[in-house]
Amino acid sequence: MIRKGFKMFLYPGMAEEYEKRHNRLWPEMKEMIHEYGGHNYSIYLDPETNVLYGYLEVEDEARWAESADTAINRKWWDYMADIMETNEDNSPVCVDLKPVFHLD
Repeated sequence: MIRKGFKMFLYPGMAEEYEKRHNRLWPEMKEMIHEYGGHNYSIYLDPETNVLYGYLEVEDEARWAESADTAINRKWWDYMADIMETNEDNSPVCVDLKPVFHLD
């Protein structure tokens, strides 16, 4: 497995809505994440900064990258665009984090 860490940026006052939407994650979105090799996916919020920190394990980087172009993923990005910083295509502004330590 390849471990990935990243951060995204939530708009102020949107923490409750963000959590609500993820607690109701569409079954099709869950299926797509697993179909494209995503596992052990977690997102954490720093409420002082509205920065979201994500952790995800993927089987294959290239396969995971293909998930961005699925219809369900694009629909999810559109759904989330009103509560977080996004790029022109509604993908979340996402910054990869550099791994510096890991212990099993």
